Amino acid sequence: MILPVTHLAAFALVALGMALTPGPNMIYLISRSICQGPRAGLVSLGGVALGFVFYMLCAAFGITALVMAVPYAYDALRLGGAVYLLYLAWQAIRPGGRSPFQVRKLAADGNRRLFLMGFMTNLLNPKIAVMYLSLLPQFAVPGTSMLAQILILGTMQIVISVLVNAVIALSAGNMAKFLESNPRFAMAQRWVMATVLGGLAARMLTEQRGA
Repeated sequence: MILPVTHLAAFALVALGMALTPGPNMIYLISRSICQGPRAGLVSLGGVALGFVFYMLCAAFGITALVMAVPYAYDALRLGGAVYLLYLAWQAIRPGGRSPFQVRKLAADGNRRLFLMGFMTNLLNPKIAVMYLSLLPQFAVPGTSMLAQILILGTMQIVISVLVNAVIALSAGNMAKFLESNPRFAMAQRWVMATVLGGLAARMLTEQRGA
């Protein structure tokens, strides 16, 4: 096995935390689903998924070259990823933070434009760019193909994110009503998310690369 089960499980947890953290993709998909229906949200999600594939391929080839060419590049990427997780944890609980279920009014669009808008929203999403640059490499195992490992981890991230966002797109209306009527539950969910992300950041900051 190229990657140990412990690394895969840890990365799956990171990917799940990232998928559940509000960002441009989630806000766009929820708004689209509520304004135009779940089907429009799923078509938009197809474009988002294509954006993930684009980032994964860029990361797989670019990170491989960077880590091989630049001393301490791995540690720099690891520390950058930890700092970004802490930033996401703060965004989840900061006072006055915007809920992703606060709908943006969107005009109805055809399938082609829905797909393209989902793709462009993901390409312009700094959370995804930083995640692929700084988070994936720190789960890699020295001595094995960096390219293969990034492709495996990237595929796992795409599957997790697409599944999470598909559920959100299909249930966006009901979730928005539930969270609006249960503010304490919404606050508890944000604190749990921040705790998980903060714990992962602490692990990344203290973990040393294996020999």
